[in-house]
Amino acid sequence: MFRNKEVLRPSYTPEELPHRQAQINQLATILVAALRGETPSNVFIYGKTGTGKTAVTRFVGKELQRTGQEKDRAVFFIYINCELVDTQYRVLTHIANHFIEDWNDRIPFTGWPTDEVYDKLKKKIDEKDGACIIVLDEIDKLVFKAGDDVLYNLSRINDDLKRAKVSVIGISNDLKFTEFLDPRVKSSLGEEEVIFPPYDAVQLQDILRQRAAVAFKEDSLEASVIPLCAALAAQEHGDARRALDLLRVAAELAEREGQKTISEKYVRKAQNKIELDRVTEVVRTLPTQSKLVLLATILGEEDGTKGLTTGEVYDTYRELCQAAHMDVLTQRRVTDLISELDMLGILQARVISKGRYGRTKEIQMSVPLDETKAVLREDPVLEPIVGFSPKKQARLF
Repeated sequence: MFRNKEVLRPSYTPEELPHRQAQINQLATILVAALRGETPSNVFIYGKTGTGKTAVTRFVGKELQRTGQEKDRAVFFIYINCELVDTQYRVLTHIANHFIEDWNDRIPFTGWPTDEVYDKLKKKIDEKDGACIIVLDEIDKLVFKAGDDVLYNLSRINDDLKRAKVSVIGISNDLKFTEFLDPRVKSSLGEEEVIFPPYDAVQLQDILRQRAAVAFKEDSLEASVIPLCAALAAQEHGDARRALDLLRVAAELAEREGQKTISEKYVRKAQNKIELDRVTEVVRTLPTQSKLVLLATILGEEDGTKGLTTGEVYDTYRELCQAAHMDVLTQRRVTDLISELDMLGILQARVISKGRYGRTKEIQMSVPLDETKAVLREDPVLEPIVGFSPKKQARLF
């Protein structure tokens, strides 16, 4: 039923971006200075996940380069995902290597002093004598991991260039991350701001219909599928990425079962699968101590205890630590870990009153037990104790 599945992936940039013309115009108005030989302002772009920030930035960058070629103006557009390129050295190396065509002359990914990388970067940009737009997507991840030194250098780079012009675009889901920046960096980089509001259900339908027309063969979708995908995604902060994932996964599930059309049933199945995949990935990346707390909660529920207390979870956790030869954390620290798991949506922890005995947290799992245990079993530390039974106080192999 697919004609082009890639159209449904977040990395695809369509020829038109529905309901983002205002943001396209605002960003283009700022960056068009590059075509006049001027230095464009630096820009911060904010908005929740799936609101079109990256797509609009890539779209404007592509149009800017195309117009630059027509007008014989050199415009370079460098996109960096800071989840992957997350240190000052890597960012500067990535930018510099964009201008170095000879592979033998490229900067290695490790080994050079950062000052030397920065000097070569300035030299190579100036040689091109054009405008360079540097996009730092997920810029908050870079700042939280590596500090703001690289932003300070990039915000001051125009002072060291004789011919080229540099503009920095920072994209973030976190509206408050600039609070962590040095005031000098914040003032120089935050010259302009573009805010992306969430999509509503009607706007999401337009986006899905545009992509579906290219992605699927005719008559592959039942009429209610797109409205349902849009409605479910609109409930989660108007996330277009979520809506596209729902539609793509629903189609994949239907195709695997040999269906000719996608129905609402497969959208519901896709919703469950995506949620389970998210939980699986979150659990897989938890620290070992958090996994032990999670396993203690699962085992408590499996032994028939409804509404576990913090003390009950802690007792099982302590036994698991002894069985796994791990250090036992204090009950206060375990309570903090329970709160973190609650924030991630993996379990629910609500405070209840025990009258004269004070207050405690009542804890229960929010995700499927068997699937979560299967992920925990992947951890070599936990694998031998996943079958531990608190009541029998013995490991079951």
